[in-house]
Amino acid sequence: MAWNEMRRAWVGDRSQKSHTKFRRPILSWTTSFEDLLSTGEPFPESIPLTDVMDLLVDIWVEEGFYN
Repeated sequence: MAWNEMRRAWVGDRSQKSHTKFRRPILSWTTSFEDLLSTGEPFPESIPLTDVMDLLVDIWVEEGFYN
């Protein structure tokens, strides 16, 4: 019970929010791994883990590391 209360305080009450939220992409579809590493500047927004994983899988497939 305490865990649920702490989680609710951390993420907020999501019972009233829509679960189908559309967001604009933070990374462009044309962004390369080199583009990401070429600057030391932080991103203006955090990048969702799913976007990072999609980029890594694309690179691994291109390099032949992941089938």
